[in-house]
Amino acid sequence: MSVTLTKAAWDHAPTVVGYRKLALRRLGWVLSLGGPPVTAMACTGFIPYAGLVFALTAVLAAPLFPWVVIAYLRRRRVAAVLQAYPWNELPCRHQRRVNGSPATVAIPFREDFTAMFRIIPFPVPLALLEDSHPDRIWFAGDPRFGGVVSPVGGHYPVRVVPHTPRREECGGEGFELARRVGLVRGSGKATRT
Repeated sequence: MSVTLTKAAWDHAPTVVGYRKLALRRLGWVLSLGGPPVTAMACTGFIPYAGLVFALTAVLAAPLFPWVVIAYLRRRRVAAVLQAYPWNELPCRHQRRVNGSPATVAIPFREDFTAMFRIIPFPVPLALLEDSHPDRIWFAGDPRFGGVVSPVGGHYPVRVVPHTPRREECGGEGFELARRVGLVRGSGKATRT
């Protein structure tokens, strides 16, 4: 059973604070991976071995740097979803991989429909984050195309995408809103970032 909490999730003060923390966390990722190579490159003319340090840090940061830049740029999609959709408190199940990292979040929206979502860009163990209700979750978005989830309280919003997107679900009620906030591409398929 869903409980709608506010007209828009953005109207809930802890959500705005949580989004700002999300933006700062993602900016920190970009700076921590991009800063060392740029600093080493700037020092190549007057510090010995700075070129070697630049090469090593660039090689180490290169695989993850595109991911964190995309995550930083896609933070606006999280804000758009929070401004367009209300928080709904729902029951959930946190499913884990064999190694213990979070795999998916299963949210039953109706008796006959349970959506499986992946947390992106990196899996976050939401059930362990200051959450006194690990069996409940706040969801803002469209169950067909994903949205944003947070532990109860709305203080840690993260983007979720369908575990297996289905194109045949495009159209119908709420499709244009999902398209406008970036949950759906022009082709009708759910976005993956």
